[in-house]
Amino acid sequence: MAYEPYTRDYDETYDEPTSKTDVPYNPMFVPDSVKTFVVILYRHIREKNVYEIYQMYEGSFHKLSERLFKDCPWPSVEAIAPHVDNDHVFCLLYQEMWYRHLYARLSPTLQHRIESWDNYCNLFQVVLHGVVNMQLPNQWLWDMIDEFIYQFQSFCQYRAKLKNKTDQEIALLRQYDQVWNVYGVFNFLQALVEKSMIIQILEQEKEGLEQFTATDGYDYNGGSNVLKVLGYFSIVGLLRVHCLLGDYYTGLKCLAPIDISQPGVYTSVIGSHITTIYHYGFANLMLRRYVEAIREFNKVLLYIMKNKQYHQKSPQFDQILKKNEQMYALLAVCLSLCPQVKLIEENVNNQLREKYGDKMLRMQRYDDEAYSLYDEAFSYACPKFITPSAPIYEEPLVNYNQDGYRLQLKLFLYEVKQQQLLSGIRSFLKLYTTISISKLASFMEVDEPTLRTILMTYKHKTHSVDNDGKIVSNADIEFYVNEDIVHVVESKSAKQYGDHFMRQIIKFEEIIGELDRVKMD
Repeated sequence: MAYEPYTRDYDETYDEPTSKTDVPYNPMFVPDSVKTFVVILYRHIREKNVYEIYQMYEGSFHKLSERLFKDCPWPSVEAIAPHVDNDHVFCLLYQEMWYRHLYARLSPTLQHRIESWDNYCNLFQVVLHGVVNMQLPNQWLWDMIDEFIYQFQSFCQYRAKLKNKTDQEIALLRQYDQVWNVYGVFNFLQALVEKSMIIQILEQEKEGLEQFTATDGYDYNGGSNVLKVLGYFSIVGLLRVHCLLGDYYTGLKCLAPIDISQPGVYTSVIGSHITTIYHYGFANLMLRRYVEAIREFNKVLLYIMKNKQYHQKSPQFDQILKKNEQMYALLAVCLSLCPQVKLIEENVNNQLREKYGDKMLRMQRYDDEAYSLYDEAFSYACPKFITPSAPIYEEPLVNYNQDGYRLQLKLFLYEVKQQQLLSGIRSFLKLYTTISISKLASFMEVDEPTLRTILMTYKHKTHSVDNDGKIVSNADIEFYVNEDIVHVVESKSAKQYGDHFMRQIIKFEEIIGELDRVKMD
């Protein structure tokens, strides 16, 4: 999109003290630099100057937060409203950033959580039913959806820790029982998807009738991108919420309108890209679609490896690194349950071996130690599952914030236990191209009917149903039984010589770049 050239009309030097530790927080005090910030941001929003909005939102807001509001909130919306013509929509946007900063830097109270929910309700109601004539950066719109779901998740965890709640907190929870209600969260996300007509837009794009992805969701004709892009990111949001609830199949169904095999608007923001693939891969892992999970984890880990240096100064950098490590753990789990190393790119495989090589060897032994390693990897890398239902206050107050996690861990480890029972069959099948049922049964130390049951179970566990209802194989070894003979077909990947040379060229270019930097230093 043709943005206006960047002109530094906002001075990022400050006269205010950098520490607030000796000054009590006054919500009505607006430092001059903050006054300048909101006035210029308001002007750029009215002018639809997306580039300048992005610079101020992604750069200046975080610099001011670091310098002036490291351990206290920003000025209240009532304090800044007179400087922005008391504009209702801008005040809602400002409050959205205000609460996000509070959650990131401080500990929100129950009252803060209630007020933030009200602000999101008002903001989304304006977007859904008002006239929003704005263009906002994709980063900001993604952060709205991302933070909305994070605060929902945080509230569910907070509400489920009942043991140390005061009587006042219990009374507030009972009074505001609809705050951060799971149905309300789903209703807003679904309403944004439907009102934006984003699913129809993406379908028309496949037929060449729309340019939504080509323009990263922006409107070249001076219109608004807010509703459409919020609707688009809400598709990803629905996947995430369903994963938090343990409903993986529905989550993947919700994501279906977005073709993740191709670059899209979701890849225009690195946080969106990583969140999408993390939850997509995790959902496929829990549905035993290991090959699909491995394929997507491999792609996004390679992407992070190549691009993370460009995001080192980003406020999201720590989160990028955390998700990167979690996805390596999930990839190790997938490959231990479904050895398909041929799907992994060499650089990703090298990193994986460095981080989890020894553990993966032990996980594939399928003993008690392996069982505990699966437990450890899952606990580290899984989403923070929630129990969305409100407590029954008439019963003794207990903490139930870990119930969702324990249930999903139990289901996962049950699957691992079943895979352990089949560990021997794969080892024997790798040794033969043909083997009689009787001979294989003697090796397995079981009778022939039991062996046939094991073979059928192995077939079942190495196949899954994809989103289109087709049965797909996750196995690196295929076999069929003809009369009393087991015929084994081990898939072998063709050597990709071109890929090998391309990787060496990239490595060589990186070395040259490092040498040039050393010379400059």
